[in-house]
Formats: sequence, structure tokens, C-alpha cells
Amino acid sequence: MTLYDPALTLREARRRYFDLNNFGPDGGYSAAWVMMKVGPVPIGFPNTRGRVEAVRFHDLHHVLTEYPTTWRGETEIGAWEVASGCARFYQGWLLNLLSFAIGLVINPRGVYEAFMRGRRSRNLYTSEFGEELLSSRVGDVRRRLGLDAPRATPTREDKASFVAWAAASVVTYCATGFVLLAPLGVLAAVAWLLTR
Repeated sequence: MTLYDPALTLREARRRYFDLNNFGPDGGYSAAWVMMKVGPVPIGFPNTRGRVEAVRFHDLHHVLTEYPTTWRGETEIGAWEVASGCARFYQGWLLNLLSFAIGLVINPRGVYEAFMRGRRSRNLYTSEFGEELLSSRVGDVRRRLGLDAPRATPTREDKASFVAWAAASVVTYCATGFVLLAPLGVLAAVAWLLTR
């Protein structure tokens, strides 16, 4: 059973997606910050224009692929979007690679299968976002992107691509952690020096 009926327009299905996930009437696109929880710990990051531009397509991808907005679902859609390509959406690449790396730990099989699905399908990142796209039927877009194609056996090239992107995701995760934590390390070092 699908959450998003193929006869719905993408606009109608996106509205259902926003409602099911309590994202509000505009999906949170106008919010200054994006808030999420890692266990009981809230984490926020700026909702930049680049992120909003990417997430408009990302949300439609959730509808089309039916990957949920759970931690596992986000790792799967991240792997699918990496495999099918994020085009010019650099923040999409970054966030998806981070999700991919997390998925290697919490959902390795799901990430692998989603990546292979992405190798055999396309996404909307090279599309024009607007009325024409949002008026398209979910089923028509799924067919156009190859999302309804039967599962194929991964080739050696598919497997090599997975390994390469998995390595890139781990490097991205580590580098991002270093960039975010480096200022705290500097502050700790300065505090330590001042107390000596």
C-alpha cells in the first residue's frame, strides 16, 4: 500500500506529506532554523536559501520514493539522491552524504538497496520547480523517473560506485565534524592557557 496515490498531483501529495509529518503549511521553508532531535538532544542549523531550494525537490522525492522521514528513511533517501545525483545543489550533496554515512552505521542494508535503486532511476534535481511540475501526477512522474522499474542485479560498476560514495560520505562526515568542533577545541585550548 502506498501513502501517496499515483493519481494525486505532486502538489496534493506534498500537502499530505507535510500534514503526515507535521511540517506546517509551507513545509517549514520559511523557518529561519531547522530543528531536529538526536535522541533527547535538540540540534538546529540555519535554513539557508540553498537548503530550501534543495529541500523543495527532496520533499517531492520523499513522496515519489515513499522513503519515510525517520532516521532510517533519511539515510535511504540520502543514498538514493547521491546515486541519482544532486546536480547543482551543493547543500543537498552535503546533507545527503552526511545521511549516507550515518546510514552505513544504523541502516547499511537499506542504504545499499536505496543506492542501487538510485543507480537505476533519476530524480528531480535537474527539473524546473514550478506549477508544471507540481501539477504532474505522482504515478506519471514515478514512471518518468524509472522509480517503478523492477529491481535489477547490481553490476560491478554499481558496487564500485557504492564503495566510492560510501568512502566519500565517511570523509565528508569526519571533515564536517572537524569543522564544527574545531572552534570548540580552540576555545578550550585558550581557556586552558588562560588558567595556567
